[in-house]
Amino acid sequence: METGKQVSVFLENKPGRLANVLSALAREKINVTALTVMDSKEHSVLRMVTENLPETAQVLRALGTPFTETEVLLVELRHQTGALAHVCEALAQEHINIDYCYISSGGRNGKVFGIFKVSNPEKAMRLLGGTNNKRRLDRPLRDQRSYRSPAGPR
Repeated sequence: METGKQVSVFLENKPGRLANVLSALAREKINVTALTVMDSKEHSVLRMVTENLPETAQVLRALGTPFTETEVLLVELRHQTGALAHVCEALAQEHINIDYCYISSGGRNGKVFGIFKVSNPEKAMRLLGGTNNKRRLDRPLRDQRSYRSPAGPR
């Protein structure tokens, strides 16, 4: 687990705005690790983590696109049922609020990244990142049945 910077990009809610930003990043060979888009009637907010923050900022400035940077936690997760729930449970037990989170679409060695904006990043880092806590996070989930679909396995 590590901390990183997320870029929040404010886009006019019209066709092609997201494509313009992502195409500009692709032309500069900037890989997007994770992203989410939230919309409202007039504007959208694109939140993303890229592999090169300084170049990402340069591309966005060149496009004249307003953006901000925010510190987030990048938590590597196993790509399996309940992995995200397990991290959320651990944070909840320590009274750390999750302001928002989203997940990468793919990762290394069958793992994905959970991107978390939390109320207390330092405490969350100690909880999720410390070697003493690794065993606690690797333990089985409290009740795995609650993470299964009522319809059973698919």
